[in-house]
Amino acid sequence: MHLQDLPDGPVTLANACVPACLMGQAGDLLRTDLHLADGRITDKPGQRIDLKGAMVFPCFVDMHTHLDKGHIWPRASNPDGTFMGALTTVGEDRAAHWSAKDVRRRMEFALRCAYAHGTKAIRTHLDSIPPQDRISWPLFRELRETWRGRIDLQAVNLVHAGLCEPGGDIDAIADIVAASGGVLGLVTNPSWDLPDRLRHFFSLCEAKGLDADFHVDETSDPGTATLREIAQVVLETGFQGKVVVGHCTSLAVQDPAEANRTMDLVARAGLHVVSLPMCNLYLQDRGLTDKGMGHRTPRWRGITLVHELKDRGVNVSFASDNTRDPFYAYGDLDMIEVLREATRIGHLDHSDEDWSRAFTLNPAKACGFDAPSLAPGAPADLVICRARSWTELFARPQSDRIVVRQGRVIDRTLPDYSELDDLMETP
Repeated sequence: MHLQDLPDGPVTLANACVPACLMGQAGDLLRTDLHLADGRITDKPGQRIDLKGAMVFPCFVDMHTHLDKGHIWPRASNPDGTFMGALTTVGEDRAAHWSAKDVRRRMEFALRCAYAHGTKAIRTHLDSIPPQDRISWPLFRELRETWRGRIDLQAVNLVHAGLCEPGGDIDAIADIVAASGGVLGLVTNPSWDLPDRLRHFFSLCEAKGLDADFHVDETSDPGTATLREIAQVVLETGFQGKVVVGHCTSLAVQDPAEANRTMDLVARAGLHVVSLPMCNLYLQDRGLTDKGMGHRTPRWRGITLVHELKDRGVNVSFASDNTRDPFYAYGDLDMIEVLREATRIGHLDHSDEDWSRAFTLNPAKACGFDAPSLAPGAPADLVICRARSWTELFARPQSDRIVVRQGRVIDRTLPDYSELDDLMETP
């Protein structure tokens, strides 16, 4: 491919290989020509460049991330790889280090990575337990403006359900979220009064015109089933906003009959499900042997029932989640990596032919972002891989991919980790 210097005038990317579902057609992969001019996809041919079957995607949507936590691993590693180890370590690091300067530097670093990999829209959760809400939200608003035109940004507050009661911290947090054009978020934990807390949560959403985004049942405990309660309250209240539920991992280890009833409710309530396969593979079912000695082999893959939910018509997406922090020690906000690992972990291969929607169109629908498109009139925002088939795409990390934004090939140089070294120096 000779694309590093695209001509200024109209150009035709001939013999591109694209997922048919992203062209609004049935089938798996198809060969087509993509015409570009003035930063957009058009229907008029231009100077011909033969891609020889190279795969082309619209730029990706990463709908569940934690930009504020990213890249703290060197100073705050997970002591045992467990969820509680991550929760405790992040809380301690947040209290000790999360100034505006610290959070800004790390968020900017993460955004530069995502942009270089070919992502154009991100929803991030922001730890919002006071006083962090007064630090991270003004910073987010600034970064959203700075990155406008490169990455569209949304934010969701991250607080636990214990703060969600009338007169509680959630009321003031909801004011900040509304003033920031954000999404109201909650981590649901089992409790006898959770339905009442959810009713208050949705009443805030209604009053302030906010959509909802939950961290749900991120555990291997089959007795944890707050997903069902969220769906029931949505149906009871008739809430009309978008409701995203993330993780939902306990669903996969519940009794099949119970899981089926819950998924039927999720479909009826119109919830949007996002699975975070890499982070949950890392955290779930990790532990010691029954005797408390040594390590045991995990018995399951840690993800929710994506096939069964999709079969019910639920809008299912995949996303990055955490990056180089105690919840996930790896990752780089690379949606091709997410696509590759989700396919392996969730057996998306030998399945439906439209799973690529779950990394592009589906998350855009769930979040209200502009839908990625390869149709005439859409921005010429493309990710082009040398691979010519799924097996070639998944066999290699596609480090030599080409990213085109508004018809121009961008510089894909990734920031060096050494840029953050001074932030990792602890007394």
